[in-house]
Amino acid sequence: MLTPAQTAVIKATAPVVAANATRITGTFYPLMFERFPEIRAVFNQSHQRGGAQPEALANAIIAYASNIDRLEVLGPAVEGIVQKHVSLNITPDQYEIVGACLMEAIGRVLGDAVTAEVADAWGAAYWQLARLLIAAEETEYARKAALTGGWRGARRFRIAGKTRESAVITSFRLEPVDGGRVMDFQPGQYLGLKLSVDGETVHRNYSLSASPNGRDYRISVKREPQGVVSGFLHDRAHIGDELEVYPPAGEFVLREGDGPLLLITGGVGQTPALPLAEQALAAGRKVIYVHAALNGSVHAFRDHVSALAERHEGFRPVCCYAEPAEADRPDLTGLLDRDRLAALLPEGEGLAAYVVGPKPFMAAVIAALTALGLPSSAIHHEFFGPKEAVA
Repeated sequence: MLTPAQTAVIKATAPVVAANATRITGTFYPLMFERFPEIRAVFNQSHQRGGAQPEALANAIIAYASNIDRLEVLGPAVEGIVQKHVSLNITPDQYEIVGACLMEAIGRVLGDAVTAEVADAWGAAYWQLARLLIAAEETEYARKAALTGGWRGARRFRIAGKTRESAVITSFRLEPVDGGRVMDFQPGQYLGLKLSVDGETVHRNYSLSASPNGRDYRISVKREPQGVVSGFLHDRAHIGDELEVYPPAGEFVLREGDGPLLLITGGVGQTPALPLAEQALAAGRKVIYVHAALNGSVHAFRDHVSALAERHEGFRPVCCYAEPAEADRPDLTGLLDRDRLAALLPEGEGLAAYVVGPKPFMAAVIAALTALGLPSSAIHHEFFGPKEAVA
């Protein structure tokens, strides 16, 4: 626990750190990767190049410092970080590396402003959060290992199936090399993968796109421009190839309730939404499944969604194409705006909306839903990007 004096120092210096947060994180990552190149594998380098990861860490530092005396408000964010860390098999020794490099980066950027007193307070603040995360992650590691079909750390899986879902999305069915069961997961969660690409170890997270069955997992991967791992999986990974897999993780899951469900997805955002829809339908909930895509060539899982509609009266699929081809027959054309969404909202109480897709798409949809009167507590979203705290 921080002392009152240390807390006072953090609160007093938080504005200065916030004003320089992006410079600090921009210094921190190159420093850490140069000094500890083995830790590069944990971080998605495309997020580094695009600036998403440094920005996420900067925002996390600001949020933590701004709430240093009321950490309870950070609960949901901390849970997301714990799940992300568990999916990457983050270990306590990596917190030592991050802490040392982060404190050095703060010193380099702020210079003489980092007095002994300031350094002591920020070091204590870092380790307060680090110990909280380490304890929570250890609890989650142990919980997963104790489940039927569960495990801890990396487990060898082989690619048992590879299916082209659209022009840009391919599904991979993964089964354990040891032939044992695999743990169930909550629909909406993702897998952490560890594989070698051209001699370099890389980690990635991919949403589980099929409901749990105890035998295998399915992920569905969009080919990203200049995507090192997605390109490798699409072009060079074959049935029979092996890779290492960490247990399912993630907090984007169905909340309690029996009201209608509005699932709104863009592009590869369908991957967690499919098992979420199946879970809701099995519980007797009505589901409006809205998918937005550029056109029919990149619209994945159409047959699967049509089969769900045939089996469940309470399932209503809607597709919206921004730029339909001549042969396409979407339900809607253009972008999902307030007017189009208003026509889809069901009557009655208890509606919950789940939104998954590219960041601008989600921002626009959430803004439209909010304008239509849906409370923020009823709108949930999953962002495919870094959730940073200390590792």
